Amino acid sequence: MDTAKCTQCGAIGLEPGFIEDDGEHSSGFARWIAGPLERGFLGGAKRMGRPRWQIDAGRCPRCGHLELFAHERA
Repeated sequence: MDTAKCTQCGAIGLEPGFIEDDGEHSSGFARWIAGPLERGFLGGAKRMGRPRWQIDAGRCPRCGHLELFAHERA
């Protein structure tokens, strides 16, 4: 993310990081799932059969804005 540009202030170079998920039965990191949110019978999100990508985040060192990227399949 050394050459990524902040979409808020235009600074070059974002600090790499990730979005943590520490909920019950979580894997420790958040994922992006393709398609609109659909809820199942018990109210949880339907995820079966949908592709998932790990969410990577870049933080602007100048203004603190976060840019999110879904690069790798998780």
